[in-house]
Amino acid sequence: MIKHIVMWRLKDVAHGNDKQTNATLIKEKLLGLKGRIPGMTTIEVGLDFSRTDSSADVVLYSEFIDRKALEEYQVNPEHEIIKPFTGEASEERRIIDYEV
Repeated sequence: MIKHIVMWRLKDVAHGNDKQTNATLIKEKLLGLKGRIPGMTTIEVGLDFSRTDSSADVVLYSEFIDRKALEEYQVNPEHEIIKPFTGEASEERRIIDYEV
């Protein structure tokens, strides 16, 4: 099993929206992938409430059956549609992929 975790710090304003609005939109877009990505077994998206200097604003936690499924997710058209919105709204992105 592969675990894929991504954390974003968002810009204060992007797409004409404030940070919280974009966080909510990113969450909705990512959760819309549930059941639509072959090999993805779990997807969770959380929004930070602590708002500390070291916090991220949005976190994605997902699981895949194997590395091939994760690789295919990265180029899946359903995922590709989300990338520009998230990228433009992001100030910083951190990722970790690991196998268990």
